[in-house]
Amino acid sequence: MAHFLRFIAAIMALPFSVAMALSLWSSIFASAGRATVDGMPPGGIAFCAGFLSFFLLSIIAPAPVRTYVLGHELTHALWGLAFGAKVSNIKVGMSGGSVVLSKSNVWITLAPYFFPFYTAIVALVALIWSFFADPLPCPWAWLFAVGFTWSFHVCLTLRTLFQSQPDVLEYGRLFSWSFIWIANAIGVMVVLCAATPLTISNAASILRDRTMQAYSAVWNVMVYLYNVIVATFGNGA
Repeated sequence: MAHFLRFIAAIMALPFSVAMALSLWSSIFASAGRATVDGMPPGGIAFCAGFLSFFLLSIIAPAPVRTYVLGHELTHALWGLAFGAKVSNIKVGMSGGSVVLSKSNVWITLAPYFFPFYTAIVALVALIWSFFADPLPCPWAWLFAVGFTWSFHVCLTLRTLFQSQPDVLEYGRLFSWSFIWIANAIGVMVVLCAATPLTISNAASILRDRTMQAYSAVWNVMVYLYNVIVATFGNGA
């Protein structure tokens, strides 16, 4: 029953997943002080350059698996601690890693797939730095670092998800993938708020508008299909 309910929730969340993609794209532009997509601003270029830099690096160089596994297990531990779990026996190796937790839930289990550990470190450093320098110096460099570390997270996470992961199977693929994507996008938007001029209120407004547009589009399609069905079967009757 729980798997069925999670499946229904994942289906209902699909328009929101699309809205998150549009919101993230708009937020990248807004982080440079522009909310419109009438040209790529320097901030968007810096973010994309950082993202593409690691993506290209991952093609020509061996994947930093041990670094990813370390972040993966530390993320399990970090979210476990946040939910009051006891953490022990963290192991990291080229073939994988493990951590012993006294409790678990969907947030703890799926955290490494949606929480970009190294991007969060960049955001934390930027946040601390901003207390001593306002405005934050070299904002494009921070956006490059956000893009680079998020690309690291995305590339290695996708590589992991294409394998059979007990974490994902525990909650069902569709639910887990939807959950992971939405949480990833929200996380990056939060990082952009911490490391760039983008404010939380601006990001929330963007997300609200894109969400309304996505569900309005779905509603319009459903109404159109309903009218077509009624007209077809009504005339047939």
